[in-house]
Amino acid sequence: MRCPAAALLCATALASPGCGGPAPGPAPALRYYRSQGPITDPGGLAALYAPLPGDVPSLCAVVQGVMLHIFMADKYGVALPEERKGEVRLRTVERMLRRIRELDPAPLAVRREPSRRLVGNCRDHSALLCSMLRHKGIPARARCGFATYFIPGRYVDHWVAEYWSAERRRWVRVDPQLDGVQVKALGISFDPLDLPPGTFLPAGEVWRMCRAGRLDPDLCGIFEMHGLWFVRGDLVRDLLALNKVEILPWDWNGLMERGREPSASEYRLLDRVAEATAGDLSFAGARALYESEPSLRMPPGWRP
Repeated sequence: MRCPAAALLCATALASPGCGGPAPGPAPALRYYRSQGPITDPGGLAALYAPLPGDVPSLCAVVQGVMLHIFMADKYGVALPEERKGEVRLRTVERMLRRIRELDPAPLAVRREPSRRLVGNCRDHSALLCSMLRHKGIPARARCGFATYFIPGRYVDHWVAEYWSAERRRWVRVDPQLDGVQVKALGISFDPLDLPPGTFLPAGEVWRMCRAGRLDPDLCGIFEMHGLWFVRGDLVRDLLALNKVEILPWDWNGLMERGREPSASEYRLLDRVAEATAGDLSFAGARALYESEPSLRMPPGWRP
């Protein structure tokens, strides 16, 4: 499930999509994010990807045409039956694809009617896009953090995707959830296919802002769930996603537990995670922490 650390820790730091400068072109990291992980692997349904286009805008449109966000269904005129809402619990892309085909056997590039799309959330949109991009040989990774464009003044729990643009020599951050309907409903004025700095913040950046007293953690979360404990959970989820373990938003390990205050040593560890995953993302640091700290991984015996 995890690649040997020795072959990967020689990678140099990767530039963040929002930092403006070119990344040094770290081949080990690009190789790593070009291959599937246990969540994004389409398994026996990989043949469904063969007819798909290879450009990012078209693949985002494919994702949007087969998936309906559980909290946005009303914007498409869909009243979801309770039994359909359970589709957000599908962890792996292979299971998502199987359900997509059950709902409509048409090729993936055929845009479904909203009521015949898989019910998912932001993590599902991002995982499915990463799966398609990796299959096409494009390095891609999911990111967990907070978006500023859903509720003014709030940092809302959210997932996006990043892909390596060989042409631009940098990681480009995209929100595959934002189709034309949502762009209009939310009043989005930026390009969802190249998110500007500040629109989405990886959890490590938000953690550091909260710890430094520059951001109220009670502004960070979703619905009635907010606070530093919530930021802590997304911080660990982002590290897991950077190691190709894109867990569900409500999956957790012991370090994420809401009712337990971390120890002083755990806070130091979380600060190290934030340092590795915020700003100029350190691929080597994110891999090393994941491989060396069992508390940052899912519990023994956990399987997608």
